[in-house]
Amino acid sequence: MKTAIRFIAIAAGLLVAQAAVAQATPPAGSTGQCKDGTYSTAASKSGACRGHQGVKEWYAAAAAPTGKPASAATPQPASAAATKTAAAAPPAPTPAPAAAPAPKASTAAKTSPSAKAAAMPQAAGGGPGLVWVNTSSNVYHCYGSDYYGKTKAGSYMSEADAKAKGAHPDHGKACSK
Repeated sequence: MKTAIRFIAIAAGLLVAQAAVAQATPPAGSTGQCKDGTYSTAASKSGACRGHQGVKEWYAAAAAPTGKPASAATPQPASAAATKTAAAAPPAPTPAPAAAPAPKASTAAKTSPSAKAAAMPQAAGGGPGLVWVNTSSNVYHCYGSDYYGKTKAGSYMSEADAKAKGAHPDHGKACSK
C-alpha cells in the first residue's frame, strides 16, 4: 500500500514538473506574455496585450543587441595564472536572439483608402496642368493628390475639359485658383 501511494506521489510530481516546464517556455516568435496567460507577437510593448489584462512579461526587451561577438569583446588574460583561472571557468552562455514576429495577414484590411491609393501604380501620362478624371464616379483629382492617376478607370485632361464633361472636383476642392 505504501509503495502504491509513493508511486502515485512521484507520478503526480512528474506531471506537475512537466506542466511547469511547458509553461516556462514561450512559443517560438512570441515577444511577450499577457497577464491572462496568452502570448503576444507584437513588435512593441505598447498595446501588445490590450484586451488581455496587460503585459505580464516582455521578452523582446531582453534580446541582446547584435553587435560584436562575445568572444571579441572579452579581453585576453595577460599572466599564466590568469590563463589557468580563465581555462577552468566555464564559458558564459550567450542568449539566443529573439525571433522576429510573424507578419499579420490582415494588414490590408486596416489600411486607409489613401494609403491603398499611394501604393497603387500611377497611370502613364499626366503631369502638371492636367487632372485625372475617374470615369466611374465622375470625380477629378488634382496633380499630386493621392488618387491622381490611380483609380481603376479614368483619363487625363485639362481641368476645363473635365468641368465641361460634368466632372466635379474631389472633396469640392478645385485644382486651379
